[in-house]
Amino acid sequence: MDVPYDLTSYVRVLKMATTPTTEEFFQVSKIAGAGILLVGFLGFIIGGIMLLLTGDAGGGF
Repeated sequence: MDVPYDLTSYVRVLKMATTPTTEEFFQVSKIAGAGILLVGFLGFIIGGIMLLLTGDAGGGF
């Protein structure tokens, strides 16, 4: 592993990076939020199916 080469490549990437515009930021935020909601909804559905199949809420008490 060549450390100086790695550092120069990181610096080059940081120099090329720019701050997103407000429109880009909101678009990425909407997509990320939709993904989080989708994963949560899928977990809720799977939990409901497991509850129906086993009859156990899985609380552990």
